[in-house]
Amino acid sequence: MFTLIIFLFILSLLIVVHEFGHFIMARKMGVRVEKFSLGFGTQLFRKKTKETEYIVSAIPLGGYVKLAGDNLEEYKGHSYEYYAKPPGKRFWIIFFGPLLNYVLGFLCFWIIFFAGYPALTAKVGGLIDGFGAKAAGMQVGDKITAVDGKKVELWEDLQYIIQGKKTASEVKVSVLRDGKELVLSVKLLEKQLDDPLGEKRKVGLLGITPYEEFIVTKHGFGESFTLAMRKTWNLTELTCRAIWRMLMLKLSIREATGPLGIFFITSKVAQQGVIAILNLIGLISLSLAIFNLLPLPALDGGHILLLAIEKIRGKVLSINAERIITQVGFTFIVTLAIIVTYNDVLRFFGDKLFKGFVR
Repeated sequence: MFTLIIFLFILSLLIVVHEFGHFIMARKMGVRVEKFSLGFGTQLFRKKTKETEYIVSAIPLGGYVKLAGDNLEEYKGHSYEYYAKPPGKRFWIIFFGPLLNYVLGFLCFWIIFFAGYPALTAKVGGLIDGFGAKAAGMQVGDKITAVDGKKVELWEDLQYIIQGKKTASEVKVSVLRDGKELVLSVKLLEKQLDDPLGEKRKVGLLGITPYEEFIVTKHGFGESFTLAMRKTWNLTELTCRAIWRMLMLKLSIREATGPLGIFFITSKVAQQGVIAILNLIGLISLSLAIFNLLPLPALDGGHILLLAIEKIRGKVLSINAERIITQVGFTFIVTLAIIVTYNDVLRFFGDKLFKGFVR
């Protein structure tokens, strides 16, 4: 039950933030918002104000903001309608939804760095045969304090420094052993590894594994902002590369995760505490923002592309063209949802489902 509550909270938060972006910018641009709806199915809450009807339904797997005159069949020419506004103003109404999801992701990471998060120390837990660390005399239990004079405290610091070195180079590693500091010359061994997107790349390795010792790491307010910016940028780059590789058919769509997969991941993350949940929210919110900006029908990026076409043509698309695009968009979303859900079922529950059929 706890996992379900966390799962519903995460989905609801992401949807509300996204739709609030459209809502607040529509109001700012003088467009009347007729409905602000979260979820579908049985209505749990409904309230009508002067201009807007607010609705909360039982199944929070979606949401929408209904703007006055936001399709050509309804548009009557009133100044408060969506299509009465120039393309520039309509762009901001569309763009502000993904933008707020992006900002939410950044804020989650900022809070994590400032509040503190568990991180692996740079203590040696194991040595791999044939690599430079063992040959240089490094031992299990050594605490690495610096590499080529650069201070090291966490395992992620060590990875960042080593991965920035040229492969097959030699580094000076400072270690703390029995209260004494030693400096070891370690030759990095070049090895080809798969990155998170399945791309091959050569890296230099020390040949050690972590000790599984964790400490809570906190940063100052300003430093946390900088670290959150760096993480947001790195994840943005990684997500864009993943999407591009999917479009180029170099990465399977099976790697994408839908609501079912998010629920499964939430069940694992919820056991690790608030910081882990915040990190999950940040990751999903960032990915959702970027995915939504793809120039595909039914996505915000698709609407932005149509605005660009309208700007070039000097007039809006016809009612028939809008109807076709809407149908294509709906078909695309439904098809994508089916594929992603099917992949989630196979990935997380395939062994249990097909266990009885395998001998």
